[in-house]
Amino acid sequence: MRHHRYRYAAFVAMCMGAVPATWAELEPITDTAMGNVTGQAFMQVETIPANHNAPDSTRMTLNMDVETRVNIDDVQVGQIDGGTDFSARHVALGHIARNDGDQFNGVTYNAGDVVPFEARQPYIELAEDNQGLLGFRMGFGQARGSVSSSTDSFSGNIGLQFEDNSGALHDAVLMDSNGAQTRKRATHIGISPGDCTAGTNCAALTELRSVNVGEGSAGFTDGFFIGFQREAMEWQKLGGSGAISVGEGVFINLPTNMTVDLENFVTSGVERLQTHHKDMGTNLF
Repeated sequence: MRHHRYRYAAFVAMCMGAVPATWAELEPITDTAMGNVTGQAFMQVETIPANHNAPDSTRMTLNMDVETRVNIDDVQVGQIDGGTDFSARHVALGHIARNDGDQFNGVTYNAGDVVPFEARQPYIELAEDNQGLLGFRMGFGQARGSVSSSTDSFSGNIGLQFEDNSGALHDAVLMDSNGAQTRKRATHIGISPGDCTAGTNCAALTELRSVNVGEGSAGFTDGFFIGFQREAMEWQKLGGSGAISVGEGVFINLPTNMTVDLENFVTSGVERLQTHHKDMGTNLF
């Protein structure tokens, strides 16, 4: 061990001899000089005061961008009281272009190209009340891309529109198998009034095989998140312009920029995008 210490000391002495030594005294920086320094932290932590009926919360945001394509065989979240808040099979983020010239979010792809799911500034937010932790959610400051699944049970909101035969647009409504509107463990989707048994204005969520997450002309949305709540509450929108009401348990807020033909949806559903390099088609399920 002594020889190793000697060699290390000799190495340090050689380096100090080769490089002129510099000595400096630490001095406090002025406010003016500090104001000229710019930088960006990897993580930003901010306290969000109560507003719009939403409680106090703490949000931790990572300053990073992600482009990904993910396949998950089975997802079960919120299994309690004899049911599941969110249950889906063959969940995928992102997809693969089937044809040359396919366009997605303003980009043209060739057959076989990966079309990634884009996620920017992922965050975790904790909300508190006088009893402690009220809920937490995970989401993205900006997100866009395809989400595919065979969904059996959904709790939350799916923000798409249906167009009827007259050309009128209707906001999508989540329903149970009887056609009653619900945002808790919904199994069907359509417009109200709907008769899911007869297939009038309504079809099973399993028929909504792929959706495009996003909003507006740029495609990105700041409203995509999954929340876990002790009881019904509101989460503030990231821009501070309002709040989103969520229910007890698991709640998924899924904004899309899609308009779907109602008649085609009821009769044949929405086609699933290609999510494997070998196109499985209808054999996937």
